[in-house]
Parts: sequence; C-alpha cells; structure tokens
Amino acid sequence: MNFLEERITKDGIVKPGNVLKVDSFLNHQMDISLLNEIGREFHRRFAHKHVTKVLTIEASGIAIAYPVANEFGVPMVFAKKSKSINIEGDVYVAEVVSFTHKNKNQVIVSKKFLDADDHVLIIDDFLANGCALQGLISIAESAGATVEGLGIAVEKGFQIGGRVIRNLGYQLESLAIVESMDAATGTIHFREQ
Repeated sequence: MNFLEERITKDGIVKPGNVLKVDSFLNHQMDISLLNEIGREFHRRFAHKHVTKVLTIEASGIAIAYPVANEFGVPMVFAKKSKSINIEGDVYVAEVVSFTHKNKNQVIVSKKFLDADDHVLIIDDFLANGCALQGLISIAESAGATVEGLGIAVEKGFQIGGRVIRNLGYQLESLAIVESMDAATGTIHFREQ
C-alpha cells in the first residue's frame, strides 16, 4: 500500500453512490506535506518526459497540479469553468461533465498560455468517467500541444474513465486506484500496482 492509499484508508469516507470523500486532506482542507509528496511522485513517474507546462482544471485539480509544476520547474495552467471579464482574447473551449457535481461545464484556457510548442502533463485529483481529462486533452490538442501524460491522484477503477484514457494511448498514472468500496462497511479495496 502506497502513501496515498494509506491516507485514504485512514481518513477517506465512503458515501452512498460511489462517492469517496477525501476533503479532510486532499480537496477542501489540504495536507501540504501530502501534496508535496504527490508532486514528487508524479515527477518521478514522468521524469523521462519533456514537460513544459502542467495543465489542470479548477478548482480541486489546482492543489494537486501546483506541487507537480513546482517539481518540474514549469508553469501550471488551469482551465477555468467560466469566462470572466479578466480573460482577454481568444480561448480554447471544451465541455466537460462532472461526475461529482452532476453538471456540464464549459472549461476555457486562454490561447496565450498554451501553444504548439508546449509539452503538457495533465494532472487532476479524481478520475471517474474521464470527461474532465478528455476535455483537457481536447484543449491541449486544439492548441497543437503535445500531451506527454496524465497523472491522477485517485482513480475509481470500477468506472470507465481509466480504461477510456488508456485506450487512447496515453500514459496514465494514478497514485491510488480504488477497485471497489462499500458505503455500508466503509471499506475500500485498491488495485495492485
């Protein structure tokens, strides 16, 4: 069992509807030491790749992507879920469906922050059905950027997202893959990696 699986086992809460709450340490209250360890681990797994930008989606992806970008010494760009008046010029747009929030969002990245010279590492906190990752891949491809790989903190291995992304041919690295979980007992089983 790795460091993230151990923390999920200790502090994660399984809720009905295949919901895993990790808000006490990962995506609401954040354990900075844990996030730094996540950054180091993703850097180790993708050290052989040429990475010029780390790309994620707001809001929960930012905390995971920041230490990764720090380890690589490159900028982090995050897709915004709404266009605001302070985003100037042209943007790349993708539609994503959130498993957690049960809604659709158009996510945007300003064209001035992503281009064909970029080699992108996409990072996010959760992978369920793969819609957010597919949206970020679409944005990177629209920019002409090269997707070097994708890193996920927690993958729900019993949902289709991981299989879909891997079938597209990308290197997908998930630090913890939940094989099954039971809300009645609170048990979580992880895939051997």
